[in-house]
Amino acid sequence: MMCAARAAQRGRQVLIIDHATSLAEKIRISGGGRCNFTNRVVGASNFLSQNPHFCRSALARYSPQHFIALVERYGIRYHEKTLGQLFCDDSSQQIIDLLVQECADGQVDWAMPVKVDSVGRADKDRFLVRTDHGDFDAAALVVATGGLSIPKIGATDLGCRIATQFDLPVVSPRPALVPLTLDSETLSALAPLAGAAFDVVARCGDGEFRERALITHRGLSGPAILQISSYWQYACATGHPAPVRLNLLPDDDAADWLAEHGDSNALLGNLLGEVLPKRFAKAWCELHGWERPLKQIGAKERKAIAKALANWSLAPSGTQGFSKAEVTLGGVDTRALSSKTLGALTQPGLYFIGEVVDVTGHLGGYNFQWAWSSAVAAGDAL
Repeated sequence: MMCAARAAQRGRQVLIIDHATSLAEKIRISGGGRCNFTNRVVGASNFLSQNPHFCRSALARYSPQHFIALVERYGIRYHEKTLGQLFCDDSSQQIIDLLVQECADGQVDWAMPVKVDSVGRADKDRFLVRTDHGDFDAAALVVATGGLSIPKIGATDLGCRIATQFDLPVVSPRPALVPLTLDSETLSALAPLAGAAFDVVARCGDGEFRERALITHRGLSGPAILQISSYWQYACATGHPAPVRLNLLPDDDAADWLAEHGDSNALLGNLLGEVLPKRFAKAWCELHGWERPLKQIGAKERKAIAKALANWSLAPSGTQGFSKAEVTLGGVDTRALSSKTLGALTQPGLYFIGEVVDVTGHLGGYNFQWAWSSAVAAGDAL
């Protein structure tokens, strides 16, 4: 819709083809129904891609401030949560309505719900889209089909299939911003604690996030885990699997904390229960064989405890998949696209924007901003 509105308001004749029966479901459900529509501070470092510099051009030319100005022009009230995240005060439907009105202002046409049967060339200068409601042809085709996350609201791999059909490389899609699953031994110790949440610093590869972690019946979730899951997936995808490391005492030096409590006759789990959820602290100590009075634990073992508290290393067994993922890692390889226009370098008139491209943002409004920025880049080039 953003791309269509931009192109149509420049005088282009635009048709949106959408197979969904309900418009913009991913916007509607985002941010708990209030749509985290952007972040105040957005840069290339907030995104993962095999070409980390690709997103710079589009983000620079259509920044968060541009979209914020659009939101304010429509009188939509919003508020800022932690780390620059912006949400609607009322409902995500307001963002959908904004985009629909922008399309109406450009006299965009709609074909919805319409199932796409095939995409090809009508001739060397035009594309042909065959649907269950007839055929449509145009000089330019923009693929804005999103990723594979949340299939129950209509996500498919159509965009990647179209790219492959036109001989464009695709980075294998993986679930991102997704809960992680754990091996059976760790899970058997932690699963009974489902619902326990605590602050951590999560690290994997180049990623580092200070946020909440949450224990689930299948492993770990919460903002810190969702964030670091993208980096874990990226490491796996590039053939260099890396553990997820959690600092359980983000506000303390673990060695100093142990030294302060060194003469205590209390069980280590009880002491840790002062700074961590009590049930989790006890289970964590039992998992490592450390549920003993701290006074009885020798210097060598205390050093190991300090290291584990500051750098608890976990090797996830997997993720909860696309059904629980907020976005998709991977997509159309950016080497095949212009960073200025999002057009395919070898296929004039063919564009890929948003989540279908191998640009994946952090949690916190970054993926929506990439959607807006990439859409404007293509809309201004049509």
